[in-house]
Amino acid sequence: LRISEALAIPGSALPLEEALEVRGKGGRARVAPLLPAAREAVARYAALCPHPLAPDKPLFRGEKGGALARQVFARRLAHARGVLGLPDSATPHALRHAFASHLLAAGGDLRAIQELLGHARLSTTQIYTDVDTARLDAVFQSAHPRGRKS
Repeated sequence: LRISEALAIPGSALPLEEALEVRGKGGRARVAPLLPAAREAVARYAALCPHPLAPDKPLFRGEKGGALARQVFARRLAHARGVLGLPDSATPHALRHAFASHLLAAGGDLRAIQELLGHARLSTTQIYTDVDTARLDAVFQSAHPRGRKS
């Protein structure tokens, strides 16, 4: 999910199922699969949240009970990166990119990846094929006897 999509999940989505319909850029709807660990984490959050989680209000709440702001999320993520020793490049967008790249490397269908990411145009998703081709070329160059530089 994009951060804006996650922060827009309504309380009515609880309890989370194996997939969630989200509205992405341009108001386009898509179905996003949810891992059990994510569903469990959200269930724990909902159980501990001190604010009422109304069906017509955003699921994720800020300190005073309003919708969680992107800026607050970004600060918390930056803090978590520091605690975990991760580089500043470990962003939500980088995670989306890694997700798509791993799917593609495992033989995922480009159209299916486009749908999962919510890209309107296939050309946006095709960027990942360039990354995968570059990675494969680097592996080939380092492993192939004729590809090695002496």
